[in-house]
Amino acid sequence: MFIDSHCHLDRLNLDLYNNDLNNVIQNAKQQGVNEMLCVSVDLESYPAMLETIAPYSFIHASCGQHPLNQDSLVDPAILEAFCRNDKVVAVGETGLDAFYAPETIKVQTQSFIDHVEVATRVNKPLIIHTRDARVETIDILKNGHAEKVGGVLHCFTETLEMAKQAIDMGFYISISGIVTFRNASELRDVVKALPLDRLLIETDSPYLAPVPHRGKENQPAFVKDVAEFIANLKQVSIEELAQVTSNNFHDLFIK
Repeated sequence: MFIDSHCHLDRLNLDLYNNDLNNVIQNAKQQGVNEMLCVSVDLESYPAMLETIAPYSFIHASCGQHPLNQDSLVDPAILEAFCRNDKVVAVGETGLDAFYAPETIKVQTQSFIDHVEVATRVNKPLIIHTRDARVETIDILKNGHAEKVGGVLHCFTETLEMAKQAIDMGFYISISGIVTFRNASELRDVVKALPLDRLLIETDSPYLAPVPHRGKENQPAFVKDVAEFIANLKQVSIEELAQVTSNNFHDLFIK
């Protein structure tokens, strides 16, 4: 019924689940979460991440280097080779973060450009992380002709104007548990205004657990709480929200 469009299963503290990923998956399935996208944050850990999720046909993968993991430049040839794996449905996450790491923005920028170029070569959509770099993010996507492959601005916390610019390029907007936070009124206004046929839902687990799970480690099962909150916000049924966001996920990633 639900799809967690962005999680980091390899970053979970499995001690909380009796050291068994199957318990995480079972928790998710009990809440109607039928598919997940496990997102890569660096090329070094990608092979192990892929091996972990390989047995599960309903867990998809991405490959990329997070903008906050930029100790060295990404080798585009290695990135491209990894992204050509059949289980990989997206390139990223990539993007720009001038909020937490303005000192590495030059390296982030080159990495982002490289990811966009690889995505267009392998014909797979992009997963974008963006913080305090709205103009720069959109410019790189436009200059790299990212509209050829589309993608998603994940864990979105930016403006409606930026969302519309991304949507105009064929991108989707993914909403995480942040929308449930007490201080997220501006984001809630943005979500209300976004077209349902361009929305995805995510946990970004193990981070950003939604209300009522604040203080706990996030997990894919909690995407149901995100979905219920958004359905109420947009005044649609939970069934409609689940169906449309699942269709959106398949339209973007499972071609």
